[in-house]
Order: sequence, then C-alpha cells, then structure tokens
Amino acid sequence: MKHRRIPRRRTAMVGAGVVALVAAGVTFQTANASEPAKDSAPRTLSAATAGKLASALGQDLGADAAGTYYDAKAKSLVVNVLDATAAKTVEAAGARARIVENSLADLKSARTTLTRDATIPGTSWVTDPTTNKVVVTADRTVSKAEWAKLTKVVDGLGQVAEVKRTKGEYKPLIAGGDAITGSGGRCSLGFNVVKGGEPYFITAGHCTESISTWSDSSGTQIGTNEQSSFPDNDFGLVKYTSDVDHPSEVDLYNGSTQAITHAADATVGEKVTRSGSTTQVHDGTVTGLDATVNYGNGDIVNGLIQTDVCAEPGDSGGSLFDGDAAIGLTSGGSGDCTSGGETFFQPVTEALSTFGAEIG
Repeated sequence: MKHRRIPRRRTAMVGAGVVALVAAGVTFQTANASEPAKDSAPRTLSAATAGKLASALGQDLGADAAGTYYDAKAKSLVVNVLDATAAKTVEAAGARARIVENSLADLKSARTTLTRDATIPGTSWVTDPTTNKVVVTADRTVSKAEWAKLTKVVDGLGQVAEVKRTKGEYKPLIAGGDAITGSGGRCSLGFNVVKGGEPYFITAGHCTESISTWSDSSGTQIGTNEQSSFPDNDFGLVKYTSDVDHPSEVDLYNGSTQAITHAADATVGEKVTRSGSTTQVHDGTVTGLDATVNYGNGDIVNGLIQTDVCAEPGDSGGSLFDGDAAIGLTSGGSGDCTSGGETFFQPVTEALSTFGAEIG
C-alpha cells in the first residue's frame, strides 16, 4: 500500500547537491531523528537479504521512505520514514523503523543545489542515511576561497546538509585483483565476465580511457578495449585476445582465491572486501550510495559507492566484493592504507547492464 505523507513545517532549504564520504563511526541517533517504540524485534538478516527487503519496502512506502542502511552489528535493516503509519509498515515487514525529518526529495534537492552552485574540484557529496543528511566533503586541495563558497552554499541548505574536510586528495587511483598494465600505467583487473559467449573483463573507465591494450604482470598481452566510459561512469570492458585462464574469482593474495558467482547492489552498512594490485586485500564498510566526486579537470563522476576501505594508486579497477558477490570497481579516493581514507567504487551491476555482460 502507498502512504500519504502528513504535511509538516520544516526549515526552508535551497535545492541541493551531494556529499562525500561518511566517517566510519557515525552514530545512528541525531537531532533530527527518533525511533518509534517497537511492537516486535527486527528480523535477523544478511546484508544481501536486507538489500532486497529495502527495495521492496521502498516501493511500498513511496514518498514516505527516506533511506535505508544495514546495521551489521544487530544484523538488521534500518528504514528511515516520515511518520508513524509508515513506521508500522516497516516493523511489520521485520525491519527497524526510524522517523526522520528529511525526505528523499529534500535530500535530492540539496544535491541539485550543490551541483549547480558548488561544483568545486576536490569535493564530493553523498546522501548518508545514518544521519539523514547530505554530507559534503572537501579535500586538502580546496582553497580558502573555495571553502568559503562551499560552506556558504551548505549553510544555506539548513539542517539537510553538513560539510567536512578530509586530509587526503581525491584522485583516480591509476598507477580486482591482479595487476594489468599498458603504456599509460598500471591498474587492477576487476571481474571476469562473459558477453555473447566470449570472455572479457571489466575494470575502471579512467584506466581504459588512458590505456587501450593490456598485459598481465608477466608482460604477456591479454586484451584490448571494447568499450569505455569516463567520467559519465567509471567502467571499461576489455576483450581477451590471448588464450589465458580467466576464472570467475578474485585473488586474495594469500595463495587462495574467492569465487565470484553473481553481481549485487551495495547496501549502506554492508561489510565488503577490496582486492587490488598495489595494496592487495583490505576490508571495510559501505558508507554511502549514489555519491558524486569531483576529481578535477572536469572529471565529475556520479552514482558511486562510498566506503571506508583504503586504496592507493594502481588499485584502480580492482574488485570490491562481499563473499561470492561482485559489488564494485575501484574508482578513486583519498588517503592511503597507512593513514586510512575514503574510496569510491563504480557499481558492477550498472557496468554489466551497460555492456550486456554477466559475471562468469
């Protein structure tokens, strides 16, 4: 059933944009959110099952849905809603309801304003369901004048957005797993896929924009570009041109591999693992979806997965996965694997849909 939203007074806000990375330890309770009394305990769910339930509830709640995230500690789905009637529907489905102030329309409007008025190199924004806000982040390259402009725009959005600094610098991580090289540098293979019965692999688009012919770590040429998209997206499709093994698995850099059987969408709060040729294997958490990041030089990428998993140059294109599910391709970020940082990933499901390919 569809819910009619109960009108309410709100703080006036100008349209909006989107934000950057969300810190790992952000709390679930904020000044503009509260949790209704629960009639029954939430169901115990895996991240994948929670994602499916979130999609179903989003369709049922319509405009009363205001974002979801997975509580990995409690193994439950948290659903932001706008009124008590919607909260009852959520709890009846086995999720945890949380009444918040900002609707998805409010958050989308804020992102639109950010895109229009605060498109500054070295910034990012993402909708954070744990705080029910758009979080805007500026890296160390943003000047004092640009910071003043950015904070003015964010302040004008009221309680729907917040701004923060990161010590690192947003950049594509060019320099899945195994290393792939070309005349322009080194990246990492994401996932092996099949298209029309033929073998291919996918990697980051900013890699395939720079390099057209690829070799493995031994120097053997293995493939050439078939399709590439950057910065509209950040994915590329490479056709195998040599008779090399191309199993559907990810290198774990400990003598073993992780089999990959399918692709899946990410869920905020989901625990994920990244494999790349520079820093090998690291774990972390999905902190935001549909993130926008401005790498500079006009390279603004939308629709990315945001995580607190570290990465470094050369890890670009590498695999983000959860068990046997392919989740993302390493795009870029800030920081490193010594001091930490934030990293963005291109969703694999979007790449496969665009290419007409499947995991295999």
